[in-house]
Amino acid sequence: MKIAIPTANGKLCMHFGHCEVFTMLDIDPENKTVTSSQELVPPPHEPGVLPAWLAEQGANAIIAGGMGSRAQTLFEEQNIKTVVGAPALDPHELAHSYLAGTLTTGINACDH
Repeated sequence: MKIAIPTANGKLCMHFGHCEVFTMLDIDPENKTVTSSQELVPPPHEPGVLPAWLAEQGANAIIAGGMGSRAQTLFEEQNIKTVVGAPALDPHELAHSYLAGTLTTGINACDH
């Protein structure tokens, strides 16, 4: 399993399309642990590009602060689960909370 988290300054970037990097976390789903991580610089933000690119990177899930409904649909078409409304925390902390079922999400920080 691989979780993608849009990141800026070491924390979740509230709008996934404007992040500096995507922190890609490899997960052992049996033990619910992060086995490795890497930061990937995304291609330039254009509508529809990031869902396909993240699918090519092997992402199974994305945790975001905000994401438009069209992007959510495109991720769904790529079989990538979306979690929106996540707080601006460290990517590893977000992943551990997600895996433990304790990730608290708020409102979608994107208005389009």
